[in-house]
Amino acid sequence: MTESRDSDITEAAEFQLEFADLPHLLRAWRAEAGVKLGRGKALPQKEVAQRMGVSERWYRALESGAQVPLTLDTLTQLAEALDLGPDERTALYWYRLSEVSDVERGADDGGRLGRLKDLVDSQTTFPAYLIDHAWNIITYNALMARWFPWVCEPEANLMRWVLLNPESREQIVDWRKQAALYLAQLRFALFRSPDDPTLNDLLTSVQHEPVCRELWNAGPRIIAFRQGGKFRLALPHVSQTELVVTAQVLLPAYRPGARFVALMPA
Repeated sequence: MTESRDSDITEAAEFQLEFADLPHLLRAWRAEAGVKLGRGKALPQKEVAQRMGVSERWYRALESGAQVPLTLDTLTQLAEALDLGPDERTALYWYRLSEVSDVERGADDGGRLGRLKDLVDSQTTFPAYLIDHAWNIITYNALMARWFPWVCEPEANLMRWVLLNPESREQIVDWRKQAALYLAQLRFALFRSPDDPTLNDLLTSVQHEPVCRELWNAGPRIIAFRQGGKFRLALPHVSQTELVVTAQVLLPAYRPGARFVALMPA
């Protein structure tokens, strides 16, 4: 019993290390770049270095995890060399920035959170909600509560509901596809804040779900935000026909990490 538990802990630790490790992502992105260019194998480190205009030794050091200087120009050259998409580029730029402190997430924000809640409440034509950096539900409007009653529960968390609650697999028509996209967002959040205890606890819970673990291990996909993401929903208590909505995401300037989301007709 103890041996099995130790094995689970080891697997969990390995699972957690896999996401926030820049060298791991660089190797995966090199492999993807090779596929995009029709090579059938990863781009050699030497070629990435040449495409960046740096020495092979410099790039090899970066991919090995050594501390090397990373300017914005260097990151742009790296993104171009690896043919990265916008979300992967965003992850690289966040890697260079310092983590958002608890003070910046701010319990005492001069009443601004209250005004954000008022904004959510004022939406009467579509479901809307506010989440923090770890997908904890901060507030929601009446329509959101009607569509998804689970948001009314204590410590409601969107990521946990999507990935771990069996109910979500019935209500999200293309659940497997959406689960993969949520995991890609979680990878971005962890890459941005690898030591965040809430995010790490979330990942630990998720990695014990076999399908989620399979989807996570399928590749190092990163998504920053699901702006315009389309969802097909089966909510018989709301509509007898399938609902198709898009998520419109707004980022409050004075509430780092928070997201205002409205589910609007597609």
